[in-house]
Amino acid sequence: MSFASLAMYVSPPPVEEATRLFWKALGARIRALGLEAPAALDNEIRYDEAWLRPDLLFGQTCGYPYVQHLRGKVQLVASPVYGLPGCDGPLKCSFIIVNAKSPVQSIGELRGARAAINEPGSNSGYNLFRHFVAPYAVEGRFFSSVTTTGGHRMSIDAVSSGEADVAAIDCVTFGNTLRFDPDRLAGVRILAETAKGPGLPFITSAATSAKDLVILRRALAETVADPDLAEVCDTLSLRGISFLGDADYEVLAELGREAARHGYPTIA
Repeated sequence: MSFASLAMYVSPPPVEEATRLFWKALGARIRALGLEAPAALDNEIRYDEAWLRPDLLFGQTCGYPYVQHLRGKVQLVASPVYGLPGCDGPLKCSFIIVNAKSPVQSIGELRGARAAINEPGSNSGYNLFRHFVAPYAVEGRFFSSVTTTGGHRMSIDAVSSGEADVAAIDCVTFGNTLRFDPDRLAGVRILAETAKGPGLPFITSAATSAKDLVILRRALAETVADPDLAEVCDTLSLRGISFLGDADYEVLAELGREAARHGYPTIA
């Protein structure tokens, strides 16, 4: 029995509900094409524990864990195209945020500041952030402290409350929050944008056959294009999909290498 997990963008509540409805439609279409698919998403398993399960039919990962750990162990299905500020087709950036009352006008003014990251394995909250800061680092350091919050929303809250001075927030998370939980962003402002890279790919297990992968891609494309799902896709800001390959995601690994060449292999 296969399972499906879509746990990367599940907040605020309207996005969570739209994700549930999206899978309901996608799962039905997959089954109509002759492939077994679960009726509902698995919301019990931790998002990153789903990625390497051999029975994963359909999931979503972050691009940086993909290039760091998952290549050759999962298969790319497609990359979503989101219609939010900071997105460019399947590419997206992170927004560097500071407190709304902060007088800072450039990243250089944040030397010695307190940074918040969601987690070290994140592309948007860590890899893109590190690449952005790297040219300003001196002997491998830029910040006075780095706090791991456990999620983008918590990083926003840390900057808003004054517990941290700066964070990098995935532009899709920022856009979803602005649409459906704008009060959360009232205490922060965007200082800058990072470089762009390919967004969070939909994946399937390495054990999924080539024939079944074709079915998944067809079902996904048809579901995103279904006029009856226009409202659901609009809530998700999902405009389409793009078929990116492994080489397209290599740019994320290169951003990490570029930061290392600046003498800044880790955010510090």
